[in-house]
Amino acid sequence: MISMTGFAYTEKTGQDFSVSVEIKGFNSRYLEISVNLPPWLSQLEAKIRGQISSCCVRGKIDVFIRLREYNAPVSISINKTAAKSYYDAVNALAKELGLEEKPALDSILRMEGIIEIEKKRDIDRYWNDMEPLLCETIKTFCSEREREGKHTEDDIIVNLEKIEMSLKKITEYVPVIEANIKDNIKSRFEELAGSKIDENRILTETALLLIKYTISEEISRLSSHLSEFRSENKKNKSPGKKLDFLCQEINREINTIGSKSAVIEVSSEIVIMKEALENIREQLRNIE
Repeated sequence: MISMTGFAYTEKTGQDFSVSVEIKGFNSRYLEISVNLPPWLSQLEAKIRGQISSCCVRGKIDVFIRLREYNAPVSISINKTAAKSYYDAVNALAKELGLEEKPALDSILRMEGIIEIEKKRDIDRYWNDMEPLLCETIKTFCSEREREGKHTEDDIIVNLEKIEMSLKKITEYVPVIEANIKDNIKSRFEELAGSKIDENRILTETALLLIKYTISEEISRLSSHLSEFRSENKKNKSPGKKLDFLCQEINREINTIGSKSAVIEVSSEIVIMKEALENIREQLRNIE
């Protein structure tokens, strides 16, 4: 089993920049990937998503990539058209107000859009430096999810064994339940008919009540669901959805057994089974 929750963080400092990668995982019905990185690296988002989706099936996964540059080459240019427009506008205002001073150069340079700064970035170079760090973080993230998933699996198996043990005890009470049904039918006939008992009628009524109240079929189906639960867990690396469905089937059979049986010992085991199943379903919400 693999947990959907997890966390991993790595960072690296190079000559020209430092970069950190942080990955967080949360529970989700489907795979949801959110990538947060500097806008100028947005074209790398598809590659990052591809790496995450190659190893994760379900869960809400947030990826944060932070990058700080130290010596990025910079290209500076002056928007002369905008500068002249600012100069003309300020100069015209000065004349209208009767002022003789001219707009200062430093004032014009502070105007928005006059100085245009562009960093020259080689995206492929950044990716070549970032990818190993990303892969390392993903590996740590997956290891963390597997570690947490193992603990969750151990807890689920403990609760599964409780259900299996209760089922075994309930199975032992099947002859008692059927004997009670037969005795009750016979007692009622004796009360009504005295010594004139119609054995065939008793057998017929007993058969009808056994069909209605016996729990043998439910026990068989429940046993089958529990076996399938174990099998699915062993063969499927991401069994969460299938196991959740099996829990619904298991719950249905437990409820039916509980409603059919009036034996107090069986009712006690039903309570244990329901509690264990609820624990399993709660834990499965964390499983991929």
